[in-house]
Amino acid sequence: MPAATRWWRRCWILGASETDRVHNHHNFAWREEVAGSPAWVVRKGCTPAFAGQRGFVGGSMGDDAGILAGVESATSKALLHSTVHGAGTVMGRREAMRRFSREEMQRWLRERGVHLRGGDLDESPMAYRRLDAVLEHHAGSAEVLHRLRPFGVVMAGAEVVEPYKD
Repeated sequence: MPAATRWWRRCWILGASETDRVHNHHNFAWREEVAGSPAWVVRKGCTPAFAGQRGFVGGSMGDDAGILAGVESATSKALLHSTVHGAGTVMGRREAMRRFSREEMQRWLRERGVHLRGGDLDESPMAYRRLDAVLEHHAGSAEVLHRLRPFGVVMAGAEVVEPYKD
């Protein structure tokens, strides 16, 4: 469990405790059976969603996230039992840095009741698709079991250098 998650769980302000855990990988190659034969299934930008298998799908730092379960359907079978793993962006990180100001981002988050610590404009919620529209498009592969509304986001600040950003 990441240190930030442990910190939030212990945080006396929240009075929180873990009640459930959902874990799934995305951007991995999995050895599976496809059409009766063994095959490598590469899920880039998606996550496994076999019937009943739960997964997590995130929106931007200011949007709801969700706990999903895969469904049995012709769509799911055609997608090799995969579904979306996040809302996805409508622009690149550099474009978000050029297009938005910190004040705009903070106002957008404040209007939704989300408190941000750290973070930079490359993760601005305005640069993301809205998760509801993405989930509607992928309804044939999974169903939404629970919605999770963010109220606090902790991210590395602008001073943290990440050499692999675009």
